[in-house]
Amino acid sequence: MITLKAPREIELMRRAGKITAAARALAGAMVSAGVTTQRIDREVRDYIISEGARPAFLGYGGFPNSVCISVNSEVIHGIPGKRALREGDVVSIDVGAEKDGFIGDCAATYIVGEGTPEARRLVQVTRQSFFEALRFMRMGCRVSDISRAVQSCAEGNGFSVVRDYVGHGVGRRMHESPEIPNFVEEPRRGADPRLLAGMTIAVEPMVNAGAAEVKVLADGWTVVTDDGKLSAHYENTVLITDGEPEILTAHEAM
Repeated sequence: MITLKAPREIELMRRAGKITAAARALAGAMVSAGVTTQRIDREVRDYIISEGARPAFLGYGGFPNSVCISVNSEVIHGIPGKRALREGDVVSIDVGAEKDGFIGDCAATYIVGEGTPEARRLVQVTRQSFFEALRFMRMGCRVSDISRAVQSCAEGNGFSVVRDYVGHGVGRRMHESPEIPNFVEEPRRGADPRLLAGMTIAVEPMVNAGAAEVKVLADGWTVVTDDGKLSAHYENTVLITDGEPEILTAHEAM
């Protein structure tokens, strides 16, 4: 069931979103050669806690860290560790923070140094696909309108969209209804709802340089491209209003 947020709940979502966005920006600013993913995780965790919030990913379904950090062919759910980033790495940062019972969720992909032209284009198109979809994140549009916009942008630029994982509603729980795919499929009955004012959704294009197929590594978490090619991820939490959509995790730079 889709949960519409009351004005007080929306204000709490704004607070959670602000912390989450700043945490993503902190992580992005740390992406550089020689920095370990474990250090980024630790700094982000400490920042979130300093804001009186809780890292929403820590312990979620058993996830062992506060940030998902996925490098190169890793799509999502990468586990931070002793790995040191290297020049040219493509680094996807996914962060969640819970404040006063409500959750913000956002992600972005960064490149260590200049990167290759292909990597830069992949990251740019992935982000662009979100903003193409943002035009349809308004009352009266359907979930499939969002999905179609992401897919058209990504595939129109020669990339593919991941089909095994999707965006979602977000609020008191990390994953709420509705599911928001990054591609259009024949909808199940009731699976393509219209957007209503008060909905808060996490739209997250996951775009691969090669084929769409992915697999999960032996750690049970890290999702990688099946063909070993690069992947990028971009996500914001968005409030549907009776006018323009409001990005609750809009802050990207510190």
